[in-house]
Amino acid sequence: MKIKHPQPFTFQAGPRAVLLLHGFTGHTADVRMLGRFLEKKGYTSHAPIYRGHGGTAEDIVGSTADEWWQDVQEAYQHLTDLGYQEIAVAGLSLGGVLALKLAYETKVKGVIPMCAPMFFDNEAQLTEGFIKYARQYKQFEGKDTATVDRETEALLAGSHDVFLELGRFVEQVSRETDSVYAPALIVQARHDKMINPKSAHYIYDHIQAEQKELKWYEQSGHVITLGTEKDQLHEDIYQFLETLNWETK
Repeated sequence: MKIKHPQPFTFQAGPRAVLLLHGFTGHTADVRMLGRFLEKKGYTSHAPIYRGHGGTAEDIVGSTADEWWQDVQEAYQHLTDLGYQEIAVAGLSLGGVLALKLAYETKVKGVIPMCAPMFFDNEAQLTEGFIKYARQYKQFEGKDTATVDRETEALLAGSHDVFLELGRFVEQVSRETDSVYAPALIVQARHDKMINPKSAHYIYDHIQAEQKELKWYEQSGHVITLGTEKDQLHEDIYQFLETLNWETK
């Protein structure tokens, strides 16, 4: 069965731009509804897909955190090439980690990490999510149960390096969060079972932004952009963006 792979998107609206970053094993569907909402509010948005993502789990295992970071830098450059000079960044989970790195390495108007890990203490949860993703994709491909079981077991045996890479990257960004000075809205789901929710407090306490807010969503799980409080999340992100000191009106 041939599966249509997701694609990056750019929704052009006004002169203010927001870079939207998906999570580990995710893709642009994580942030598409947010992008459409911001488009209606007059904000341009662009969402890349990191190398290895949007396809098979084997593709993810064959990619690295450094490549994902390069993809984010290229996505930022894509917006600047289109003429956007003021860019904010919002990211879910791994995307939030990448957003924080962009905030201390590049000039951004504001940063919105959503359910972003700062401690690599969730390898068991990541592995479980990774296996679930792998099995679902193989089932969509039309493979029988025995084949899915055999291929998933082999995949898991070879996935150790990608988790080591991910852990290294999270810990590196965690050490550098005190170099973030951009205004920040830190978003955390109360029922997040994927990451340690103390990460949200860590980000809030360590970034050096004068304007920063930590907002909890009491009914949401890890993929907050697709959860029951997504409409409130969209509105809160929009209200935060409106507080920023944009030069373009």
